[in-house]
Amino acid sequence: MAECKALKNIRHRNLVKIISACASVDFKDNDFKALVYEYMENGSLEYWLHPVLSQTGHVQEQQKSLSLLQRLGIAIDVAFALDYLHNHCHVLIVHRDIKPSNILLDGDMTAHVGDFGLARLLQQRDTSELAESQISSVGTKGTIGYVAPEYGMGHEVSTNGDVYSYGILLLELFIRKRPTDGMCINGLDLHNLAKLALQERVMEIVDKNLLEEEERTSINSLKQMKSEKISKCLSLIFRIRVACSKQSPRERMSIADAVRELHLAKDILFDERI
Repeated sequence: MAECKALKNIRHRNLVKIISACASVDFKDNDFKALVYEYMENGSLEYWLHPVLSQTGHVQEQQKSLSLLQRLGIAIDVAFALDYLHNHCHVLIVHRDIKPSNILLDGDMTAHVGDFGLARLLQQRDTSELAESQISSVGTKGTIGYVAPEYGMGHEVSTNGDVYSYGILLLELFIRKRPTDGMCINGLDLHNLAKLALQERVMEIVDKNLLEEEERTSINSLKQMKSEKISKCLSLIFRIRVACSKQSPRERMSIADAVRELHLAKDILFDERI
């Protein structure tokens, strides 16, 4: 199975671990294959960003809003996982389907990247030979809204595609709008919203639940200082997002640089964290 081959020899704290795999037949004598993953207590990031409403139309009680620090931690965790796959794994692996439903959260809210069904192994790092061996037989190269634009033009799979998808995920993480929502705020799509944030308007587009939570936990006399820290942190995050999701693959920020920049954003918060 594609995921087993991709994950067989890789280990990282931010990748979902496959415990076992089985193959059998179902009651209709059709082939049946299953993977057993480690249990992720807090479900997927999709579950937290876009909660399912109960029958009464209210968000289920256990689905709480993510704090700024939690969101930043998740962003760093996912970037760490991609940096490992792209730069530190014994083979170079492109995930090809980075999106909230494929990011799982454990009991400590640590993020783990899962679902390697579309992954492609590009290169054996211990040889100079470019393998270009596809792990998955699936022709799709990602999910609408997250897939890199060059894939739609027939370009080869590359790490730049994962970086593009990561940039989309990064914005969604902080504004809680899907890329497929279209004209979502003030007639702007997500790409233009990210650029708008660079024009010192970041607090206008960020998830209001995030701001309300930070406001609630602030000491009145220090709220202005904390607000300035949050605005500076978010501005840097949105700059990273724009750099990751440029239309031209060669102009995109590397995932290693994204990791470094995200740690700078975290340092801004902890500099005088209240």
